[in-house]
Amino acid sequence: MKVVPDEDSLESLMGQASSEAAAAFGDPTVYMEKYLGNPRHIEFQVFGDGKGNAIHLGERDCSLQRRHQKVLEEAPSPIISAEERARMGKVCADAMAEMGYRGAGTIEFLWENGEFFFIEMNTRIQVEHPVTEMITGFDLVREQIRIAGGAGLSVRQEDLEFRGHSMECRINAEDPRTFLPSPGKVTSYHAAGGMHVRVDSGLYAGYSIPPYYDSMIGKLIVYGRSRESCMMRMRRALEEMVIGGVKTNIPLHQALLADPDVIHGDYTIKWLEEWLAREADEGAA
Repeated sequence: MKVVPDEDSLESLMGQASSEAAAAFGDPTVYMEKYLGNPRHIEFQVFGDGKGNAIHLGERDCSLQRRHQKVLEEAPSPIISAEERARMGKVCADAMAEMGYRGAGTIEFLWENGEFFFIEMNTRIQVEHPVTEMITGFDLVREQIRIAGGAGLSVRQEDLEFRGHSMECRINAEDPRTFLPSPGKVTSYHAAGGMHVRVDSGLYAGYSIPPYYDSMIGKLIVYGRSRESCMMRMRRALEEMVIGGVKTNIPLHQALLADPDVIHGDYTIKWLEEWLAREADEGAA
């Protein structure tokens, strides 16, 4: 891929891309797409019944990523207005209805300066679906099973309400600084609890985390009436979470939720890696 900064560079950079494509794949064909310098990752949850009916359940902001892997997700996005949500959601639901889509799905976009650009669609329930469940009170897994069994949609778009705010921290068995996997035996385990706190995990004291799979070992999801109260509850839940015997990324989440940019919702898909680089430089100094 080549980023073309100006019109004068187009011809030479297209030639380079074409030559590299021919050398690597035996095909010099190239295509152009809009370059987004610093976008957000916004995705919409959708359902279709396969009979021309579809709904959306609002957006999730998944911009806090490392190497294109999501780390922390929240719903709704702190930068999407109610009007934008309705507009984008209608585009998604109308597309699903028109193609006769059946089941659960997530349509992912890059969002920048009020415009959104399609990335891909995942035709399934995703890891971060609980934040949508928290702000809608709607059981996405149950709905997916109902539709798979031949039933229609159980709600209409106008029945859905978006209330409060929810965040999900992906809990990984890895070093919070080097990100090296940390498989091994869990010597102690205490899940966070309390009102509006949810932990999705199969962990228990004595469980051995194998080295063969993704390092995610749990999901910590909280809900609050406001984004501020949601973050306060997440900080408390992270302090309460105990996973002994292995390293986890809980300290990373705690550091993120103390950063002013995250507190104010001022981040993009590039923010976390830039933040990690600054932290590493300060640690080396």
